[in-house]
Amino acid sequence: MFGFSLTKLLFTAAVIALIWYGFKWVGRVQTRREAEERARLREGKSPAADSRAGASPHDMVKCAVCGDFVSPEATQGCDRPGCPYPA
Repeated sequence: MFGFSLTKLLFTAAVIALIWYGFKWVGRVQTRREAEERARLREGKSPAADSRAGASPHDMVKCAVCGDFVSPEATQGCDRPGCPYPA
């Protein structure tokens, strides 16, 4: 019942090797992801920068009434009398 056979020993060694190499592979993947994240942060990109990659910058103009900077194509003004941007 508890005897050692070659089949049992080979199966046990294979399971141990599979687990060992599985942990090594997971560690390499995690190290690679951390290195990519550090490189991305060194370049000045935040993790959310990938989601904003398609966004384009807008030129801003100063409102003559309130002094706030708004987009020239602003759809909402400051609600003050004389604001050049629609309310």
